[in-house]
Amino acid sequence: MGWSCDPLLVAGKAGGLNVIRRVIKVTGLVQSAQGFFGQPAVINGCSQLFAEVFGPENGVGVRTAFGTATLPLGAAVEIEAIFELNTE
Repeated sequence: MGWSCDPLLVAGKAGGLNVIRRVIKVTGLVQSAQGFFGQPAVINGCSQLFAEVFGPENGVGVRTAFGTATLPLGAAVEIEAIFELNTE
């Protein structure tokens, strides 16, 4: 399954990860069965990846996690991320 928008791919085409200054916000949707309440733990994996890539000062932003019954194309997780870009 392909991504509708892979931020690391976009950054690579725009000049590398150095174009990203910091993570502002991560919103995640997790396909969940009724009674599952671990959505924040699932989305934490994305936050941990960004912290490793951009460092703990710039890789951790505001995080929101939602559970949903279904996602498009049978995806288990959908991530939306907002980044601040370097303007220099």
